[in-house]
Amino acid sequence: MEELFFKSAEELAQMLTQKSISAVELIQIFLKRTRAVEPKIQAFLSLDEEKSLRQAKASDERRAKGQVFGPLDGIPIGMKDIIAEKGQPLTCGSKILEHYISPYDATVTERLYEAGAVLFGRLNLDEFAMGSSTENSAYQKTHNPWNLEYVPGGSSGGSAAAVCVGEVPIALGSDTGGSVRQPATCCGITGLKPTYGLVSRYGLSAMASSLDQIGPFAHNVIDLALLLQVIAGYDDRDSTSCKTEIPNYRQLLKNDRQPRRIGVPKEYFSEGLDGEVRQTIENAIEFYRKNGYSIINISLPNILYAIPTYYTIMTAEVSSNLARFDGIRYSRRSPKTTNALDIYFKSRTEGFGSEAKRRIILGTYVLSSDHLDAYYIRAQKVRTRIREDFARAFEAVDVILSPASPATAFKFGEKMDDPLQMYLEDIYTVAVNLAGLPGISIPCGFSKVGLPIGFQLIGRAFHESELLSVAHQFEIAHDFYRCFPNMA
Repeated sequence: MEELFFKSAEELAQMLTQKSISAVELIQIFLKRTRAVEPKIQAFLSLDEEKSLRQAKASDERRAKGQVFGPLDGIPIGMKDIIAEKGQPLTCGSKILEHYISPYDATVTERLYEAGAVLFGRLNLDEFAMGSSTENSAYQKTHNPWNLEYVPGGSSGGSAAAVCVGEVPIALGSDTGGSVRQPATCCGITGLKPTYGLVSRYGLSAMASSLDQIGPFAHNVIDLALLLQVIAGYDDRDSTSCKTEIPNYRQLLKNDRQPRRIGVPKEYFSEGLDGEVRQTIENAIEFYRKNGYSIINISLPNILYAIPTYYTIMTAEVSSNLARFDGIRYSRRSPKTTNALDIYFKSRTEGFGSEAKRRIILGTYVLSSDHLDAYYIRAQKVRTRIREDFARAFEAVDVILSPASPATAFKFGEKMDDPLQMYLEDIYTVAVNLAGLPGISIPCGFSKVGLPIGFQLIGRAFHESELLSVAHQFEIAHDFYRCFPNMA
């Protein structure tokens, strides 16, 4: 039983169906695993054991009556602490929401309940999802299970590390500029950023509303498909939610029609890409070539402007979205205030960390009347050109293959004093968010020092089934998804 925590959600669901284990026993195993490794990993900000066991007991009772809700019934799932769950903390990794308890459920939370999943704790993140290392959390630093001296990536580092080390089989994070795909790569698991509008953002604390998207983490593509099946779909409470048919993602993984055309953008393989990462990804490209895929060199010329475009638009939206945390309504209020102005300034000064303040200031600057046209409006125009680049590319290819991160995970503190270097961690991922496209990170090897390496596949809007299928073809031919860190 001790290795059950490294089984996939699909394998665990089969065991529950065969009644070789109960949901309560399963949760107890994961709780035991979490207690054992959490002092070293620090992925969880909170864990409601009583609630998880109560949900597991309800799942067992449904199963006994033949009323199973679906393949995730009784399966534990971790939630990034930026997704609302009624009665649970919603800190967003920030001191300004230190004691805030969510009064409602996000749409994805409701859908997980309806699927019978056991919600298993609140996972650490960079403050309000601002960061690429989870070092910006106001509470603790999550460690990479492959080497505790290294970061797990971010901002969904808690979600990625928890899945990687076997604290949960699957988890949800959010991806604004790579915050699912980059930590998945750093931790050697799979992570999916769905098409913008496919998964409801209702109940996701907004960082940058036009870029944010909730996405799943898992050890393998099958589990991603199972989780996406539950959370995808239209929601009238989200004005950006799209009405589109939701296919059977799990079943369509078997779709291996040939030939498939994979585009390789030259801009993603230029200076700045680590040599080991480049070689490992080129090996993945060669795998597809040998298996009947057409490898087509393409160009995405405006990708060169993706980072400045992203950080202009994102900080502008951060400035607007975080204005609500004023110390008056539901956020932390400074005890040192003497008047209304004090409440606003001191509460925000004490409540926000340095990265949040930096982005608020930058965003306020680019939105100011003197700079709106020069920065924000111009960035939106470049964003349109980036979208057009992808649209032209997808006339010739089915998916695009690229690095997910310029290098493997880095050591704690290595980039904290250089925000620009930290921002460049997202150089291969932000364009996907700017264009609203789906992207997936797949493990494809390890560096000489034993750190995971992954590559990214980018698909056409609302073509997740095709993207998952191409990723699955690589996965089933390799055993990287069955490589686990030694945390005995």
